[in-house]
Amino acid sequence: MVVLNKIYTRTGDKGDTALGNGTRVPKNAARVNSYGTVDELNATVGMARLHAEGTMDAQLAAIQNDLFDLGADLCRPDMASDAEAEYPPLRLAASQVDRLEGEIDAMNAHLSPLRSFILPGGSALAAHLHLCRTVARRAERLAVELAFAEEVNPAAVKFLNRLSDWFFVAARMANDSGAADVLWVPGANR
Repeated sequence: MVVLNKIYTRTGDKGDTALGNGTRVPKNAARVNSYGTVDELNATVGMARLHAEGTMDAQLAAIQNDLFDLGADLCRPDMASDAEAEYPPLRLAASQVDRLEGEIDAMNAHLSPLRSFILPGGSALAAHLHLCRTVARRAERLAVELAFAEEVNPAAVKFLNRLSDWFFVAARMANDSGAADVLWVPGANR
């Protein structure tokens, strides 16, 4: 599928890059910012996985793979030409959103309802998952911004929206099923 013999190509030395369809755009284009932030999110998930085990690690591994799918989707503009493409573009599917929802529901069933906002922290895994959540929210904002200017797969935006929720619930699970959540105390330091 992909062969990378040479890592540097010098083709982007003047500040532009190629999208998935070969179109060259500035490296600060909205589409590049969008999938670049998804790449950053994937790196934060890799950091979280250093502290995860078992089912949580397996779910995070699946999310990392989905994030590569999402990056491939976002780097390929012009969905209308998908049918004529030499190689069918990889697009995020509704089933990937559905899987996240199922996992959120399963984790949330073990948690007590929140009676306060929580602060990012607690265990090392929870802290990393909260960082993933905030980067996912930024990636979502950038994908929405892109969608107002260009065509974007609606499943991509839904996936990012659910994913930030997934990270929130997973962080609570990583904090002893919510028992070790760090609660916000409004005005505590006045």
